[in-house]
Amino acid sequence: MNKKAETTEHTFESAISRLEEIVRTMEGGDVPLDSSIALFEEGIALVKLCNSKLDHAEQRVKILVKGEDGTLTEEDFAGGTQK
Repeated sequence: MNKKAETTEHTFESAISRLEEIVRTMEGGDVPLDSSIALFEEGIALVKLCNSKLDHAEQRVKILVKGEDGTLTEEDFAGGTQK
């Protein structure tokens, strides 16, 4: 399985966990150069995946706001009202 396929199977939480693991490994300083580069590439792919998942989640988030008349309206995460 290639790295792209591996990163797309991650949940946001598992991707963050793997990123933390990569950072710890690389900070240890015991990793050969070729392995460091491979870990860096995997980390970049995971960061892109996390950003994509966050962007998607942000688009889906709705906030219910109670209006002055007591009715509930939906607002986009960015604040635009929908009916």
